Amino acid sequence: MSTRFNKVAVLFGGLSAEREVALLSGRTVIKALLTAGYEVVELDLLDRSLLLPWLAEHKPDVVFPVLHGRMGEDGVLQGLLEWVGIPFVGSGVMGSAIAMDKLRSKMIFKTGGVPTPDFVVVRSQADALIHQARLCYPVFVKPVREGSSIGIGRADNQGEFMSAVTEALNHDTEVLVEQFVDGPEYTVGIIGAEVLPVIRLKPHARFYDYDAKYVSEDTEYHLPSGLSAELEGAVQAMSLMAFAALGCTGWGRVDLMMDGQGALQVLEVNTIPGMTDHSLVPKAALAYGWDLPELMHKLLATVK
Repeated sequence: MSTRFNKVAVLFGGLSAEREVALLSGRTVIKALLTAGYEVVELDLLDRSLLLPWLAEHKPDVVFPVLHGRMGEDGVLQGLLEWVGIPFVGSGVMGSAIAMDKLRSKMIFKTGGVPTPDFVVVRSQADALIHQARLCYPVFVKPVREGSSIGIGRADNQGEFMSAVTEALNHDTEVLVEQFVDGPEYTVGIIGAEVLPVIRLKPHARFYDYDAKYVSEDTEYHLPSGLSAELEGAVQAMSLMAFAALGCTGWGRVDLMMDGQGALQVLEVNTIPGMTDHSLVPKAALAYGWDLPELMHKLLATVK
């Protein structure tokens, strides 16, 4: 039990495109915190104007944000909490904002020596027309500032590319077009200074999309990952490098792939990973020896 914090405010749900996942994650966190012995106050953050009066009324010792996506994971909430002086779980303003932005994350990876798949950015259909004949298919088309694979599409040819861009532009004004990596996908949870065991993902869909993450029972999670001890360590080290490059702190999850030559490629960093019954950090934590209540203790211990 944390000696610093007793009353924990869980902010969950929210209004982003990831609301349904954030509701499930929030309920998981609330139940685990209660089981771990904390006093919990909770708020489904549907109306942002209510947050400051609610915090003033409940006076929590610490805030646990479980708001996936915009206005919760992108540094906006973190800035407000820093302004009013309430400690919180997870990355601060800079790490949250950069990690939420796939394009700026990859720019930092490129300049910081973190390997990541090649990419271009598209901001309009006119941009897409310019790039469509130049790309080496397949590619992945991703809204820059969405999570949970919302708006993401795989394109194997020019026609699929234009359709995928149209869909992605419905979710953001900037679209990342990322070179396809033909190899296994891995994910690594980070809790403070601890790196959790690597999980290998094997979806039965075309890629690890929203359905594969949260709905399908067909997705395979290989834990242990099947990697040698040396490669497992390399994946963990690369994950820590990517996490630090973006200025992330506290906890998170790093997604990577291994290409046909055996080289690791970092896809993205998540600063508020999912905490549903399908989610990856709880699976890895359990394999590490931490059940959900113990994971709550570990997460609160990361708060500075």
